[in-house]
Amino acid sequence: MNLLVVGATGTLGRQITRRALDEGYQVRCLVRSPRKAAFLKEWGAELVRGDLCDRTTLAPALDGITAVIDAATTRPTDSLSIKQVDWEGKTALIDAAKAANVERFVFFSILNAEQFSAVPLMEVKRCTELYLAESGLNYTILRPAGFLQGLIGQYAIPILERQAVWVMGEMSAIAYMDTQDIAKFAVRALKVPETAKQTYPVVGARAWSSYEIIRLCERLSGQDAKIAKMPIGLLRTVRRIARFFQWSWNLADRLAFTEVLASGQPLTAPMAEVYSTFGLEPQDTTTLEAYMQDYFTRIMKKLKELDYEQSAQKQAKRRIPF
Repeated sequence: MNLLVVGATGTLGRQITRRALDEGYQVRCLVRSPRKAAFLKEWGAELVRGDLCDRTTLAPALDGITAVIDAATTRPTDSLSIKQVDWEGKTALIDAAKAANVERFVFFSILNAEQFSAVPLMEVKRCTELYLAESGLNYTILRPAGFLQGLIGQYAIPILERQAVWVMGEMSAIAYMDTQDIAKFAVRALKVPETAKQTYPVVGARAWSSYEIIRLCERLSGQDAKIAKMPIGLLRTVRRIARFFQWSWNLADRLAFTEVLASGQPLTAPMAEVYSTFGLEPQDTTTLEAYMQDYFTRIMKKLKELDYEQSAQKQAKRRIPF
């Protein structure tokens, strides 16, 4: 099976590419910059230059492709808007895949997207789900809630560096999952006929609140966290101001996602039937505790090695006369 991965340089996309290659797929990656995606070529993937927002590049990228896994999305630093990438770009990709007679199409949405129509990214994801379902393609929609990888910069590093960890009151608990495990579901969907034209959550074993994650990081690092609270009212004000300026619309749309976190509704879902359908084992999925334990074990070891090297250098300098 020839597979096209879209968004292959992202946190999730690179794991999907790695997993698919390991399982023997012929993988092609749609990339805007082959230079920045050189590591994918080193892994064994074929690179094709293209852009979701340039329809003329999609048909050549899909030539000879039998399956697509779409893991692309706008990033906070992108100059393009959520509408341009996550709606116009995705519908163009779906249309091109249909024209190319692609046999399977895996799309990543967001858990509970249908419940937050006032949040641009959630509404766009919901509309794209509907567009894909009506396209006639044999699709599978996967709905994660959050990535474990994002917790390092949000919690672990600030605590280690004794910087403030920003929280927004009582934010919704989230069932984070490792992107490596999410990649397993995406690639596995291509082999399981029962997943065609179906939608599934892909979330961790349980939902974690911000304060639970902070307490875990404190225990694993042996350091106390400096917690700074960001009032939801302030974020809403910043969002309203950002909407006045076209250049900050993307920021405003991103800030709207705080309404999801402030809803108090846990972002989680039962997974027993999902594991059964995909033929995967829950015990093989990395838990948040194990992920953070592994990170802090590695980082604390490196810090100790660094302290030892610095101490050894100081001792050596003392022994050198003049």
